[in-house]
Amino acid sequence: MDVTLPPPIMVSSGLLPTGSLLESLIQISNELTTMDKIPITQYKNVSTMIRRIKLLSSLFEEIQETNTQLPPSSILCLTELYSVIRRVKSLIQACKEGSCLWNLIRSESVSNQFYVIVKEMGRALDILPLSLLKIAADTREQVELLHKQVKRVDLLVDSKEIQRREELLQVMMSSSSKSSKSKGVTDFEKVKTIMAEIGLKTPIDYEEEISKLEAEAEKQAGTGGLIVVSNINNLISLVSLSKSMVFNKYDHKTAEDEFMHKYSQQHHYPSSQSMVINIPDEYRCPISLDLMRDPVIVASGHTYDRVSIAQWINSGHHTCPKSGQRLIHMALIPNYALKSLIHQFCQENNIPLTDPTTSSSSTSHLERSPSMKRKLPEKAVDHISATKAAMDTVKMTAEFLVGKLAMGSTDIQRQAAYELRLLAKTGMDNRRIISEAGAIPFLVTLLSSHDPRIQENAVTALLNLSIFDNNKVLIVAAGAIDSIVDVLGSGKTMEARENAAAAIFSLSLIDDYKVIIGSRPKAIPSLVGLLRDGTTAGKRDAATALFNLAVYSVNKVNVVVSGAVPLLIDLLMDDKAGITDDALAVLSLLLGCSEGLEEIRKNKVLVPILIDLLRFGSPKGKENSLTLLLGLCKDGGDEVARRLLMNPRGIPSLKSLAADGSMKAQRKADALLRLLNRCCSQSSKPVE
Repeated sequence: MDVTLPPPIMVSSGLLPTGSLLESLIQISNELTTMDKIPITQYKNVSTMIRRIKLLSSLFEEIQETNTQLPPSSILCLTELYSVIRRVKSLIQACKEGSCLWNLIRSESVSNQFYVIVKEMGRALDILPLSLLKIAADTREQVELLHKQVKRVDLLVDSKEIQRREELLQVMMSSSSKSSKSKGVTDFEKVKTIMAEIGLKTPIDYEEEISKLEAEAEKQAGTGGLIVVSNINNLISLVSLSKSMVFNKYDHKTAEDEFMHKYSQQHHYPSSQSMVINIPDEYRCPISLDLMRDPVIVASGHTYDRVSIAQWINSGHHTCPKSGQRLIHMALIPNYALKSLIHQFCQENNIPLTDPTTSSSSTSHLERSPSMKRKLPEKAVDHISATKAAMDTVKMTAEFLVGKLAMGSTDIQRQAAYELRLLAKTGMDNRRIISEAGAIPFLVTLLSSHDPRIQENAVTALLNLSIFDNNKVLIVAAGAIDSIVDVLGSGKTMEARENAAAAIFSLSLIDDYKVIIGSRPKAIPSLVGLLRDGTTAGKRDAATALFNLAVYSVNKVNVVVSGAVPLLIDLLMDDKAGITDDALAVLSLLLGCSEGLEEIRKNKVLVPILIDLLRFGSPKGKENSLTLLLGLCKDGGDEVARRLLMNPRGIPSLKSLAADGSMKAQRKADALLRLLNRCCSQSSKPVE
């Protein structure tokens, strides 16, 4: 369930009068706290969120009763809280009105949406000046306690929901195989229990759930990709089967066979047979000597069965078993030509095509190697995923799409790259499976495509894949850095350029790659160009990438020479860009080189901006502002110190942070006050 939440309200002095704002807050809070029915899925997150809002509702009502003028910072906080509560309402409504089963399958994703909103609530409460509000002491204590709780809250995923989901997936997996008749009855009992636990107890409940799943499938058809729609269709089949069984609409065996037929059709599960056959040597894996079900090519050019070579690599080997040659990358590229020949051979000889790692019934006389009769280790290619059926589907889909990347027309490549982009967005297992299917080298090649959408989809897919750390190595080994830098500088769409910047940020999380990327002549200038010309998201991507690269000392000079400093200072004043903290962080790093220090000191407007940020910035922004001011005033920064002393808000802001700021802010504010005392002691009285 991807909930489209309302955008945060942009704060402005004329947004809402204080009275209207408080009335709106009280009304929307009451709507949530008087909710008649809490959804069964996400029950803990919803009920906890409602308790928090109930506490805030008391605060809003008490502020309204005082009928006094509020400080500007409290109006800002209340406006942000109104935006947060609107988002809470939308998310809870989506949980109530959406499919229970789909919410269950997407439990972690939905829980993360609640977690993000709670963190936004904490950031809003950061700027609430409780000491200036005329409220009761117990209300103040409750709000302070709530603030502390939401600041340290962790992601809450209900373990019972996860258990229900795993049981459901196991039932779906077992129903897809031709198992014993008694097992079907056992599976039915599990399904019946799970359905009751999530609130499906009457025929109407089942019909409504099917309608909600169909609506979700239609919604996801345009954006969710093949795998998502396939999973939803499987759930629809399961609910239909369960309804017929629970309410005896027709014979249980007929319903079960119908579901097994539908599910096996969608997942291509063939029947299993056992036989002895003379297998040609070229169809055997050089490691296991068994028939290859999924032949893949390693970097040396030799072909192995995927399971066997994955076990070899995951056990710590980085050489080709046949030639002894060191593998320059660990990507496993499907050998489609050989796989087609093997499939033809299997069909001609009536040999089941099921992957031996996905079905115990296929451990036949063909598997002559004792090692293949033992249980696969946990680090085999599947990593023994808890959702095995889903992983098998991802693997099949990824291999199909990689084949289209390799041999398809422009239109087919565009669609395949788009599907891989979506598939790589939804979990670490998917990212691992896609890279093992050999997608990365083909995606790197497509970065130079003349088709704007192919280029955009390819760079975004690589960005999503790079989130999995092992893939970072494979992407760099495939020679992607130069191509990504080219897209960053002259990509055919702005989104492609921005996602290239995000990919550079992701890759530069590995220290060695900071050096490699920074050594490319166009990399840092292109990031600075995006900082100037990009959208809000693009500027943020560019700033975070520059921050990562500037951690390495040599790159600092390149960032300064490329003209980043004036742009970063301009962004401090750009409310629409919304990357003040990111820009401050980069500027703080650039103080570490003499060129950066000199360039920043030359700017005449920076000091007043930093003083304002000491008063109204985020906690992190205040700390970085202090870092900048301290660095600028040290070692020959007398002119900056004088400008700071002459500003009427400078010393009061520093004293306020020295008393009430974070521990780091207090320490830096004290150090800066002592430095200013020394600077002015010769010519005037000390700072008081």
